[in-house]
Amino acid sequence: MREIYEISDRFIEAGDANGLLYEPLAGGLTYRRTRRYELDYEGDQASMEAFVKKTLLDEISQELHAGEDAALEGYSFALEYGMKPGALDLEKEAILSYYRGIPSPGFELKDLRIRQRIYLFGGKGDESGRFVRDLCNAAIHQWNVLPGHV
Repeated sequence: MREIYEISDRFIEAGDANGLLYEPLAGGLTYRRTRRYELDYEGDQASMEAFVKKTLLDEISQELHAGEDAALEGYSFALEYGMKPGALDLEKEAILSYYRGIPSPGFELKDLRIRQRIYLFGGKGDESGRFVRDLCNAAIHQWNVLPGHV
């Protein structure tokens, strides 16, 4: 089975997107960043969800969104990127190490994929190419640009 969780910061407002780029854009693009976790597993769904809430979520400062649809709305476009298979992903290794240390987790974690999503708000044209160029490294990253949800 596969479950997808997206975690966003509850108290951090959208920031100036120019801070993500080497060369600023004209216009008022803002952004919010989330983390998206795709887990392939076998076993008890409640145990797997408890694992996610305990290890990946700070229930006070973060919100958990379950499912394939986007956690945020009203964005012009979103850039989703993560490590290529075989590239060193320290966050993934830490999560897997913690999972392996649980005596009986109640589920078997088959695969874990971690992606960052950057939701961009405002702007009139498609500036996604600039963000891909400045944020993604073709040697280690896979990425996808998602159309807006206005």
